[in-house]
Amino acid sequence: MGFRMIGVYCKAGNLELLAKAPWKIGIVAFMAFPSTLKGVDVIEATEALLKDGFFDMIEHHIIPIEVLRKVANMAEEAGVELAGALQPTILIQKFNINSLDEGERMRAVKRLKEEIDVAHSVGINKVALCSGPDPGSQKREQAMKALRASLLEICEHAKSYGITVYLENFDREYDKKLLLGPTLETYKLIKELGEETTNLKLLWDLSHAPLLHEKPQILKNVKNVLGHVHIGCAERTSEGLKDYHPGFYTPNAVNDVNDVIELLKVLLEIRYEGGISFEVKPKEQENSLQVINTAKGVLYTAFQRTIKECLKKIS
Repeated sequence: MGFRMIGVYCKAGNLELLAKAPWKIGIVAFMAFPSTLKGVDVIEATEALLKDGFFDMIEHHIIPIEVLRKVANMAEEAGVELAGALQPTILIQKFNINSLDEGERMRAVKRLKEEIDVAHSVGINKVALCSGPDPGSQKREQAMKALRASLLEICEHAKSYGITVYLENFDREYDKKLLLGPTLETYKLIKELGEETTNLKLLWDLSHAPLLHEKPQILKNVKNVLGHVHIGCAERTSEGLKDYHPGFYTPNAVNDVNDVIELLKVLLEIRYEGGISFEVKPKEQENSLQVINTAKGVLYTAFQRTIKECLKKIS
């Protein structure tokens, strides 16, 4: 696979530096092109992202095998990695892997294992998922036990294919209201499961930080399990914070370039070597390329300012 990376030139005093970002850059396709969630324009969206030439990775939800195979072939020809997103199966189709109903839990596990089968058949070796709904404090411990059982079974199945599973934590309070949950709780779960499985990593999303009352500094405490990072924005609404992933600089977008700078500083400090993916969604009056290009500009600016600050410290 190719490794494009972004590079910036910085000067501070007599010091000059040309620096390349050490992370693969990806994008969540079904967020940037929402119609793909309904199976519409999947090939066209993939073509647009590959033609852009900026991305090392594209994250697609598990679409019908005939279409996914075409997407995988297109990505391979372009030297771009294809990753699988199972979150829509949980969030939209409502397959709950921490259900207290054992039959429902087993149906959810079966469905995700089937999607992993499809992912493997087209050469995908990374899949991401999340927990199901939070049942409330009184039943949370039972739900966590159900989630542990499901994750072990899913990870074991994925491991047979050499696939790594990335567990994404969402908010428990404002919008998605999932079982996971605060980053440190998710970290504790991954560490516990690490005694029985070796292919489970953390996926942390910058846009979830405001809903979790967290800052990127939290990643210093979870660096040994951090496998992937999403970059996007929460949205401020009359009903409170929402996990809507608006484009940067749009009205009511909570996160901005300063949050991305803060994130990049932490990633450099902890020597993070995984990937980072944009997760931004156009509003009705916007098109996909608008929000994608704005996000690219935010990342470039954030990386340049991060490197410049580092250079000033040693100049």
